[in-house]
Amino acid sequence: MRPFPTIPVLAAAGLLLTAVGSAGQPGSPVAKFQQLEQLLPSPNAQRNAAGAPGPGYWQNRADYSIDAELDETTHALTGKGTIAYHNNSPDALTYLWLQLDPNFFSHNADARTIDRPVDPTKFGYKKLEALLTEETYSSDLEIREVVDAAGQPLKHTIVKTMMRVDLPAPLAPGASYKFTIAWHYKLNPWKGSASRTGYEVFESDGNALYVVAQWFPRLAAYTDYTGWQHKQYLGTGEFTLEFGDYDVRLTVPEDHIVSATGELQNADTVLTAAQRDRLKQAATAKSPLFIVTPDEAKALEHHKPAAKKTWIFHAENVRDFAFASSRRFIWDAMGAAGHDYKGHPVMAMSFYPKEGMPLWDKYSTHAIVHTLDVYSRFTFDYPYPVAISVNGPVGGGMEYPMICFNRPRPDPDGTYPKRTKYSLIGVVIHEVGHNYTPMILNSDERQWTWMDEGLNSFLQSLAQEEWEKDYPQGRDARAMTDYMRRTDRVPIMTNSESIYELGYNSYAQPTIALNMLRDVVMGRELFDHAFRTYAQRWMFKRPTPADFFRTMEDDSGVDLDWFWRGWFYSVDHVDLAIDNVRCLQLDSRDPAVEKPKAKAEKDALPVTHLRERNAALPKRVDRYPELKDFYTDYDETTVIPTDKLHYDRLLAELKEAQLDPTLLKTVRNFYLIDFSNLGGIVMPLPLKIEYTDGTTEEMMIPAEIWRHNTEKCSKFIMTKKEIKSIVLDARDEMADCNIDNNFWPRRPVKTNFQLFKDENEKNPMRELGKAKPAVEKPAEKKP
Repeated sequence: MRPFPTIPVLAAAGLLLTAVGSAGQPGSPVAKFQQLEQLLPSPNAQRNAAGAPGPGYWQNRADYSIDAELDETTHALTGKGTIAYHNNSPDALTYLWLQLDPNFFSHNADARTIDRPVDPTKFGYKKLEALLTEETYSSDLEIREVVDAAGQPLKHTIVKTMMRVDLPAPLAPGASYKFTIAWHYKLNPWKGSASRTGYEVFESDGNALYVVAQWFPRLAAYTDYTGWQHKQYLGTGEFTLEFGDYDVRLTVPEDHIVSATGELQNADTVLTAAQRDRLKQAATAKSPLFIVTPDEAKALEHHKPAAKKTWIFHAENVRDFAFASSRRFIWDAMGAAGHDYKGHPVMAMSFYPKEGMPLWDKYSTHAIVHTLDVYSRFTFDYPYPVAISVNGPVGGGMEYPMICFNRPRPDPDGTYPKRTKYSLIGVVIHEVGHNYTPMILNSDERQWTWMDEGLNSFLQSLAQEEWEKDYPQGRDARAMTDYMRRTDRVPIMTNSESIYELGYNSYAQPTIALNMLRDVVMGRELFDHAFRTYAQRWMFKRPTPADFFRTMEDDSGVDLDWFWRGWFYSVDHVDLAIDNVRCLQLDSRDPAVEKPKAKAEKDALPVTHLRERNAALPKRVDRYPELKDFYTDYDETTVIPTDKLHYDRLLAELKEAQLDPTLLKTVRNFYLIDFSNLGGIVMPLPLKIEYTDGTTEEMMIPAEIWRHNTEKCSKFIMTKKEIKSIVLDARDEMADCNIDNNFWPRRPVKTNFQLFKDENEKNPMRELGKAKPAVEKPAEKKP
C-alpha cells in the first residue's frame, strides 16, 4: 500500500469533526446557492409558485378550414383558408399577428442578409450550393386577399415574416372573429435550400416528393408573459402557435399518396379497395404491413396523371398542420398496441420512396411505436389518432403534430453504414417524440429552444436506452467535455436566435444535465414522478422555464436552484478534484499504547544514505565506555510515573464530565478528504472507495457540501477498513472536464501518440518523365 502523504494525530476533541466547508474564505456561496426567485417571474393568477397553471390561466385558440392545391409543374402551392380566432385573454385585441414563414426564403429576408460570416477555411460545398440557389430562388408569400366574414377587405401590413391584420373593432375578451386569407407561393427546392420543408426531384424518373410545412398564414401566439410573440423567423427559433381544430382539403395529382396531420376523412375515394383493406388489417398487425406496396409505387414512376384528386383531413386540438405528397410513396403501418384513440388503435405509419429501403421498411414504424411506448410512460398517454414518419428532403428531421419528416437513407446499392442505421432510428424517435414537446407541451420555441429540443432529447436518450443494449448514444457526458470547457459558450437560458453551437447548447447540454439530475442528484423515483407531474400539468398548455423549474422542485421536495443556476444560467463547467487525503489517528492518550506506537512509527521511517553508510564507522562511545550514561540505552517506550498520573487524571475528568473514557480506545480509521471545485458548477461528489481488503463502496455526497464555500470543501470519513484508493465520479457521468485530478492516489495519464516520417520533396522532373539518363563515366584506357 502506498503510504499516506501526511499522518496527523486526531485528538480527543476531534471526535466531534464532521464534513465541513471553509466559511468566510474565497468561493462565496451566495451566487451558487442563491434562490432563483430573483430571476424567475413572480407567481400570479396564470402561473402559481408551485409551477402549475393558476386559477386565472388562459390561452387563445385558432381554428382553420383550408383548401389548398399543389401544382407539380411549377412546384407552387395555392391556398385559401378561413380562421376562427377565439380571444380567451382578459385583453381587448385591436389587431392580430400572423406568421408568414415562406418569406424566410425571400431575397431580402433577414435570414439571408444577416447570415453568419463564412469561415474561408471551412467553406463547404453545401454553402456554395445554397448561395447559388439564392440567386434564382425567392419565395415571397403572395397574399391575394384578406377579408372578413362578409367578404370585406381587412387592412393588413406585412413585416417580413409577420403580418398584422387590423380589426374593424376591438375583439373583446371571450369573443371570436372569423376572417379569410388567400395566398400563393413557390415551394423551396431541396438542393441549395434544405430546411424544414421543400421538395426533391428524383433524377431517375423526374418525379417529385414534397414535404410541406409552414405553408399557410398561421396565428402567432398571444400570451400572458409576452403579449404577441412576433419575433421574426430567422431560422433557429422555431414556432410559437395556438391550438385549434383543422379541416384541410389538399388537391394534388390524382396518383399522389398524401400523408398529413390528422385523420383521413375520404379514404373511400382516394384509396383502392385493397389499400383500405390492408389499412384495416394493419390496425391489429404485430408488425408493419404495406398499405401501398413497393410494386404499386414503382408502377406509378412513369405515370402521367390526367386529373387531380382531393384528400381531406381532420385534426383536433393541434397547434399546426403539415403534409407530404408524392406518387413515389411506399406506405406501411401498424397499430400501436396499448395506445388507443376514441376506441381505436393509434396508427403508426411510415411513408418513403424505394430509396429508403431496406432501412425504412425495417425500422421506421417500429421506432414510432417504441417512441409512443416510452414517452407515454414518462409523460402522458398519446392523445392523437396517428403518428407518422416521412422520408423526405429535410436537413435531418423536422416535427409537426402527428407527422414528422426525416432524412437518413441507405446508400444507392442498399447497404448502409452503422451510423446511418442509428441516425434513422434516433431521428425517428426524436421527431415523433416532439409530439409530446412542443406539440402538446406547447412551449415557446421562438424564445427557448431548450424547452422542446432539450427535454425531447432527454426523453429520446431514455427511449434509445430501451431500444437495445449499449445503444450508441450521441449525447452523453463524455462527449461534452470539450464543449463545456470552451470560453465562447452562452447559457442554455439564451434566446434561440442568439445561441452559438445550437446542437450542444440546446440539445446535448440539457440532455446531460437532466440525466445527471435523474441519476446523480435526485434519484429516478423522485425525478420521474416530478417530470410526469410537469408533463401532465402542462399538457395542451404553454409552459415556461419557470414552470418547469418550480414543478420539479415542488413535486420532489428537493431544492434545485443551485442546479438550474449552474447548468442553465451559467457558462461554468464541471471540474472537481481530490486535493488531499489525510489519515487521522485517534490518540488514545494512554502512554502504554502511544509511546510504543510512536517508537514503531519512528523505527519504520526509511534509513537515509547518510545513516546507512556511516553505520559501520567506529563510534567513540564504544572506545570510551565511560561516556555512556542513563540515556544511552534508555527505552523511550518506558511509561514514567508522571505519564501515568496525567492519564489517570484525564480518565477521572472524563468520568466527571459524564464522557465515556472507552471512546479513547475506539478502533477505527479516520480520513479527511479535501476537494476543490475548479470548474465553477457545484455538483454532488460521487466517490468510489477501494479498501485494502479488496472490497469497494460507492458513496454519494450531496452538492450542499459546497454551501459554505463553493471552491473548497472537505469530507470526514470514519471506517473500520483501511482505504487503499478513492475515485471521484468513477462512472464518468458528470461531464467532468479534467478527470486526471479525480484519483487518489494520482494515476498516470495515458495518451496515445503516433510515429511520423518526413515526407520526401516532390520531384516534378521524375513525375513528368523529364529525367535524363545518367552519363556513364568513360572507362580508363589501359597503358
